[in-house]
Amino acid sequence: MSGVPFVDLGRMHNPLEAELKEVFEQILSTGAFNLGVELERFEAEFAAYCGAAHCVGICDGTEALRLALVAMGAGPGTEVVTTPSTFIATVEAVAATGARPVLADIDPATRCLDPERVAAAIGPNTVAVVPVHLYGRPAPMAELREACGEIPLLEDAAQAHGADLDGRRTGTLGRAAGFSFYPTKNLGALGDGGAVVTDDEDLAAVVRSMRHHGSAADDANQHVRPGRTSRLDNLQAALLSVKLRELDRWNEERRTAAARYRDALDGLPITLPQDDPPGGSQVFHLFAVELDDRDRVRDELRAAGIGAAIHYPNPAHLNPAWSELAAPGDLPAAESLAARTLSLPMFPGIEDAEIDRVAEALRTALG
Repeated sequence: MSGVPFVDLGRMHNPLEAELKEVFEQILSTGAFNLGVELERFEAEFAAYCGAAHCVGICDGTEALRLALVAMGAGPGTEVVTTPSTFIATVEAVAATGARPVLADIDPATRCLDPERVAAAIGPNTVAVVPVHLYGRPAPMAELREACGEIPLLEDAAQAHGADLDGRRTGTLGRAAGFSFYPTKNLGALGDGGAVVTDDEDLAAVVRSMRHHGSAADDANQHVRPGRTSRLDNLQAALLSVKLRELDRWNEERRTAAARYRDALDGLPITLPQDDPPGGSQVFHLFAVELDDRDRVRDELRAAGIGAAIHYPNPAHLNPAWSELAAPGDLPAAESLAARTLSLPMFPGIEDAEIDRVAEALRTALG
């Protein structure tokens, strides 16, 4: 029996190979590598896809979050509330502004920020709350908005390109959103990339300025605020334009694969991802189950040729660099998820037979 990879990017890229190569050759021949028409085109396309007024291409997802937070007022002496159940980049982005990250626990059912815990974590210095649409499932944004009052929400949408809630796509569910285009994301570049998406014209203008050395909108030689080189390059933008046309189809293939997994794993002693939120849909960046004796099961799956992985083995505060944010036991739902979660192979083009092989190997490992 053949194995099953955790992700196979070739199944997405191979049908697009000629077009992707053509884009590369065009950029190479023109020598227009930065701040060109390809970037402007992709920004307009992705803003329209999300249903937002503005998209600002950024060098990576972490920097997208940082710049959006700075534009929202984060800095020394302020606090930003976020989740411990996320890739560490979310916390890094907060700290990089000079603000103090404050962690609130998750709802075990949604695996996203618990609005009641967020309300309790908000203090007089809180300037923003960053919910993460973990594994591609939208966070409970209406409840979070109610819990936050006037404090703005910045979506960490790095895993949720194309997910929707109440008729609106991620990117339009808070004051702004930060996206990552890391190659394995639902919409991935062929390298690093990110974007800030927002309906707030002033916020977009500040982010656009800061990504290019704090330049004035009408004069690149006038630097009106501190900035740095944080822009998305033209090549990655042009490649993303090609792939954006396929995103809805790829997301639908992920949903189909998730449904197949639900059927194939029925009856096993595991917790499956929760169904779509009311009025919304998820995009299954990952298909993460929860189970006892997770590490042993992962090792047995790998020995059987199944590319199982863990996202994420430690909540933020149990990483040595961030241990001052909370003590072990302070965030029990996040800690339980980290100890029990196991990500199964999930990517566009995964075949039914491969999902069945994963399920068979998992059934064997669970005895």
